[in-house]
Amino acid sequence: MSAPRPATVLPVRGTSPYDVVVGHGLTDRLPALLGESVERVAVLYAGSLGELADPIVDALVEHYDVLALGLPDGERAKTAPVAADCWEALGEAGFTRSDAVVTIGGGATTDLGGFVAATWLRGVRVVHVPTTLLAMVDAAVGGKTGINTGAGKNLVGSFHEPAGVLCDLSLLASLPRAELVAGLGEVVKCGFIADPTILEVVERSDPAALTHDSPELRELVERAIRVKVDVVVDDLRETGGVGGHPGREVLNYGHTLAHAIERTSDYTVRHGEAVAIGCVFVAELAARAGSLDPALVERHRSALSRVGLPTAYDAESMGGASFEDLHAAMKVDKKARGSQLRFVVLDALATPRILAGPGEDDLRAAFAAVASAG
Repeated sequence: MSAPRPATVLPVRGTSPYDVVVGHGLTDRLPALLGESVERVAVLYAGSLGELADPIVDALVEHYDVLALGLPDGERAKTAPVAADCWEALGEAGFTRSDAVVTIGGGATTDLGGFVAATWLRGVRVVHVPTTLLAMVDAAVGGKTGINTGAGKNLVGSFHEPAGVLCDLSLLASLPRAELVAGLGEVVKCGFIADPTILEVVERSDPAALTHDSPELRELVERAIRVKVDVVVDDLRETGGVGGHPGREVLNYGHTLAHAIERTSDYTVRHGEAVAIGCVFVAELAARAGSLDPALVERHRSALSRVGLPTAYDAESMGGASFEDLHAAMKVDKKARGSQLRFVVLDALATPRILAGPGEDDLRAAFAAVASAG
């Protein structure tokens, strides 16, 4: 049997440098990322994780005073009342600016925990330990934090870069298959917007072989993280790229419709599943705008469906929203400007741009193609 592959360290260089570490069995690296000055650590974890979080908490107890705060599962954690409960707990425990937060969980836990760290005393250190594929390649990297409101997803938040991210692939061993597949939505998205090798790995791999301990999944994780790192270093606060590149906004490829699907389904549709549908939608939209070859539209469907993701909006099972419902939800997307919708689209593979204010006829036609796709 070959020796375990060493951890991969992906440096994020910018105004607040940190490392993203990818590998197996990484818990012992936590103290180095937290830093020597930290005395207290608040561990914010998804309440259903149970035994998965316990070893990490136990390891931290050896070095710090630990305050463990269980959170509701999924998007139910991302609310103002939950954040307020965390602030009260930090206050009662006497947390200072030299103390830190560790998040253990999926994207919702990471978003909420990052927001709590960003807002407590105007910012304390946070280290993310994502336990889902989606969180590893998306929420844990890049410093975006947020909570939801009745008006939409992630409309309240801040930019707060972590002190480090530990992507311990061993934590994915108990992840339900449907959740791992959903995380691949963000991975495949990165292949279309920036790194076509991701698509090649997906297209040549047996989908069933994409497991927590497979070299193929590790390569996909590392490549997707590199895509995000490259983008956020150049445009942390989503102010725009150079030379016509959308900058950080490119990471929202497929997300305008995706967030609308999530909201109108009361978040019963997984984020990665909604992103997959949203990617096909914007590919169809770009084709109708005359900028994208139909063959690349079809590649969206084939690559996403290959790993088990939906490529069509099934109203009956996804919340029952009509085009009008989804269109209204898209209008409150945080990327909109006034009444004008903005979409990241492709002119070619890994050649993104912004399409602002597409006509309603094109939007309806693209949605019809998604609603009727196989």
